[in-house]
Amino acid sequence: MKVTLRFFARFGELLGKDRVVDVPENTSLADLVRGAASQNGEGYGSIFDGQGRFRDFVIVMRNGKRVSAAAADRTTLSEGDEVAVFPPVAGG
Repeated sequence: MKVTLRFFARFGELLGKDRVVDVPENTSLADLVRGAASQNGEGYGSIFDGQGRFRDFVIVMRNGKRVSAAAADRTTLSEGDEVAVFPPVAGG
């Protein structure tokens, strides 16, 4: 099944901005991001801690709705989903 994965700001610089990924059924949101981020050590370390958990400041969204880091491992993806990963957002 195909899902769209988007990395923004610094994450996009390290891992590429947009990609369509073919994943098996029952793939979790966290597994999708881990797999993509594992291609770049600095990118992976920017998003995940040493235990493979999302860092506290990382914002993850599925189809425009925020998913908590705790829920990301048990949130399974569906055909056509869009996953977005953001670093901390600051305004000014």
